[in-house]
Amino acid sequence: MDTLNILYLVGALLIFASIMASTLSARLGVPLLLLFLIVGMLAGEQGILGIEFSQYGIANFVGQAALACILLDGGLRTSFKSFRVGLKPAVTLATWGVLTTVMVLGVFVTWLLDVDWRFGLLMAAIVGSTDAAAVFSLLRNGGVKLNDRVQATLELESGANDPLAILLVTGLIALNVDPAGQTVLGFLGLLLQQLGVGLGMGLLFGYLLARLLPKVHLAEGMYAILILSAGLSVFAATNLLGGSGFLAVYLTGVLIGNHKVRSTEHVMRVMDSFAWLSQAVLFVVLGLLVTPSNVINVWHYSVAIAAFMILVARPIAVYTSVKPFKFKDREIGFISWVGLRGAVPITLAILPVMAGIEDAFMLFDIAFGVVVLSLILQGTTIPFMANAFRVRIPTNKDPKEEHEVWVSDKASITLYEFEVQAGAFAIGRHPLGISNRISPDEISVFALVRGQQIVVVEEDTKLRYGDSVWYAMRGNHASKIAKIFNDTTLDRKAIDDFYGDWLLSPSVKLGDLLFFTDMVTSESLADTLKYKKPKNTESMLEQTVAEYVAQSLETAPVSGDTIEIDDVWSLVIKEVDDKGKLRTIGLKHEEPEKAL
Repeated sequence: MDTLNILYLVGALLIFASIMASTLSARLGVPLLLLFLIVGMLAGEQGILGIEFSQYGIANFVGQAALACILLDGGLRTSFKSFRVGLKPAVTLATWGVLTTVMVLGVFVTWLLDVDWRFGLLMAAIVGSTDAAAVFSLLRNGGVKLNDRVQATLELESGANDPLAILLVTGLIALNVDPAGQTVLGFLGLLLQQLGVGLGMGLLFGYLLARLLPKVHLAEGMYAILILSAGLSVFAATNLLGGSGFLAVYLTGVLIGNHKVRSTEHVMRVMDSFAWLSQAVLFVVLGLLVTPSNVINVWHYSVAIAAFMILVARPIAVYTSVKPFKFKDREIGFISWVGLRGAVPITLAILPVMAGIEDAFMLFDIAFGVVVLSLILQGTTIPFMANAFRVRIPTNKDPKEEHEVWVSDKASITLYEFEVQAGAFAIGRHPLGISNRISPDEISVFALVRGQQIVVVEEDTKLRYGDSVWYAMRGNHASKIAKIFNDTTLDRKAIDDFYGDWLLSPSVKLGDLLFFTDMVTSESLADTLKYKKPKNTESMLEQTVAEYVAQSLETAPVSGDTIEIDDVWSLVIKEVDDKGKLRTIGLKHEEPEKAL
């Protein structure tokens, strides 16, 4: 019993220390996942506690279960809207992109380590895919609002590329162990089986669970456990049938999460806790497993491989994957940079060790070093790179908090919290006056919080800086109220600088824009317009702004897309509805000396 209690104590303290370390993450600009790894390393055999842990089988067991939970939670939070703008490029990245990364990086690793090409490809396959835990954590909790096309592509890619990466590692392990027994047709058949069974199981059980859950009546705390156990069951059953359990559990989460009913919506916070616990346990265990001195001994290999992967292999893979989908070069550049590596490469590096491949421990140590470098270099620079590649979207439309309250099995009311910012339009106004301006029938004041105390709203109540107002709403009005509470001078300037000083309706005709009429009737039109040249000036002037944007983009529009008309005028998409229809377009003018 003493041994068990010691294990409980040490394990709980490590998780506690990891969570407490998260308070340093935002201050230091260090990815939280890296702090989890550091806690594990400090507790390891060469750390403060000196815990000797070399159980690769246990680490693999923990890794598989944790990744399944993380992917399930990621699927629950993936909207079908993401599929509209990011499915095709994400699937291409998850297949062709992974293969290209492995092939290009494999050649480099074979040369760098001076090893057999099979061993070099195995090393490349281990670090060849992005990591769902790292991507979901850093993109969704990093405080950076990205272009929807870029965000959706990165998240869907990270959720979909694990099956191929695992299959490549498994196949290359077999190729290293028994080269004569492997064939190309056998590998392709295994690939189709993994993807086909994983896709089928995920869609089937996701659909069945989404229909079943509304009919089950349980205590609120039980629903999250039910969803987690169902997801892990789908994961395990798919693996037993020879399919990709990771793909299946992710798709199961997507279908459940997009079928919002009382039995699923309120479990999101609980599932978020499960996902964070999984990440903490996984990275702490992997940190315990590694021997820091061994990683330092091969640090030069890790640096060279990480640099080549980030600067050469990943950009080649991304460019060849998404360029056919009309991605701009700056979007391609950012997607290339955010090829985050995390728990998946380290977990995959355990497999060669368990298979007894020669020099497998070197693979593990190099992979660990590559992950640490990726989290440091790429994870800490996401905000900077988002600005540098101009994929960051300024916004003042987000509430501070939101909670959905289900009043029946199919009806809900959402509570939104809005905090009055300095210089906002809301200052000096009555909370009801704000809601009545927008929709008095669908919005009502729930609570006013001032100085941590609930204040009674009276006729002469006026909002002050720092006040928080909770509104109960039906309908999609949160963004309009958020603008009133968040619309500070700095926000307005940033938004005006990004979208322009004028807003256009998508139905406005080009002929109604004086500058455009002057431009297309001038003789220098061919040298001025940067996009489609008109065959007939009159027909072009009859086009609406929406038609011109669609013709110029040749892809699904998202907020932030820019169509440069000439050196000083450009159209910037501001709002797109859930069906992809344009709602508002900004007209931006830059002085010639400031134009890029």
